[in-house]
Amino acid sequence: MITIAVSSQKGGVGKTTVAINLAHAFARNGRRTLLVDADPQGSVGLSLTRQSRLLPGFYDLIDNATMTLADIVVPTRLETLSLVAAGQASAYELGGGPMGVSLHRVRAFLRDAAAGGFDVAIVDTAAGLFGATADVLSAADGVIVPQQAEPLGIRSIPKMLEALSRMRIVNPKLHILGVVLTMLQANLAESRETVQALRALLPAELVLRTVIPRDDLFIRASAKGLPVGVMESGAGALTVFDGLRSEIETKFERALAGP
Repeated sequence: MITIAVSSQKGGVGKTTVAINLAHAFARNGRRTLLVDADPQGSVGLSLTRQSRLLPGFYDLIDNATMTLADIVVPTRLETLSLVAAGQASAYELGGGPMGVSLHRVRAFLRDAAAGGFDVAIVDTAAGLFGATADVLSAADGVIVPQQAEPLGIRSIPKMLEALSRMRIVNPKLHILGVVLTMLQANLAESRETVQALRALLPAELVLRTVIPRDDLFIRASAKGLPVGVMESGAGALTVFDGLRSEIETKFERALAGP
């Protein structure tokens, strides 16, 4: 099983949107996919099911050694896509604790998911690189970093990538898949210039080619509790996230092939 963390230094960059729709893209492509809400705010669950606050989930399993994967996995209408909500224990925000406290439980959770037949786990993490988020990164195979296409937004990206590089001391298998630019407003010069600036700032392999546009459709999809690709006018979004999925798969294939 491949585990991909979706992480950012701050909120409001489209992290949950990327996690939900990337998971949907993998599932549509026939991969048995587990979408994990590891954000104590429960953003994924609230986007996909309004009852998510009542469901046991990721943080409950981390906190309670008697719980099993079967206790928290929720099937969706797409047979190849399942969801794990943040859970009740997320109320005390485990995400803010010290690194390493829950690492053994996170690793056990991912091992159980692999043993359960999942091909891909997409983990939406809390903003920042501490606590349970650091533990997820210490167990993941790859990480992508959503970043909104706005001038002020890109200033912190080099430091974020440096911090992720240091995480590879703990987890040498962690592949930094790159930054995915989100909320692009193609009609605004400043937004387009931000994309160009980030591509000029970072090595080409650290900026994903796929760019996520700002679109009211994402808000409408969230209101209906759906991935954007299943919306009536979501064909374009399906193409975007299929492109992101394909790009990520290619990066993993190259990594496995070695030099």
